[in-house]
Amino acid sequence: MSKAFTRETDDDGDDEVALPPIPAGTKNYITPEGYRRLKAEYMYLLDEERPALVQTVHWAASNGDRSENGDYIYGKKRLREIDRRLRFLAKRLENSEVIDPAQRQGCEQVFFGATVTVCHGDGTERTYSIVGIDEANASKGHISWVSPLARTLLKARADDAVVLQLPEGVDELVVVEVVYRHIEL
Repeated sequence: MSKAFTRETDDDGDDEVALPPIPAGTKNYITPEGYRRLKAEYMYLLDEERPALVQTVHWAASNGDRSENGDYIYGKKRLREIDRRLRFLAKRLENSEVIDPAQRQGCEQVFFGATVTVCHGDGTERTYSIVGIDEANASKGHISWVSPLARTLLKARADDAVVLQLPEGVDELVVVEVVYRHIEL
């Protein structure tokens, strides 16, 4: 097939997964386990996946015609994706401030790393752990420290009532318990 009928771009735009930006002038707060995960991903990409892919691309390039060489085309594209992810991870790790929630035991207010049990307006109790942007996982109850819920809970204590602004109205939350412990990601 002629290249005139294919859509291939070599743009190297930063199309990172849309994570909330870190607020200006602040660090990327993260738990020790979250930092280890990002570092492990960075080292895996840098030491294992990228070198293996470079070998594959080198082999594919030596086969001749690169315009219709699937291994070469896919390899170059994947290499750009890996390099983009490595740059992203390097920036995140560079701006990280590791905070261990287990070392804050005895603190009564809600800050980064707190595991907070709240009673919602409808009477249901839920437990949330306030973690870094890269560690958030709503299905496990891990919320980012920049999320509206976490910002509403900041500085609250047990038995405090806070008002969470929602698109469909407001929800009054009562803080039942605030603990600082190791957070399993």
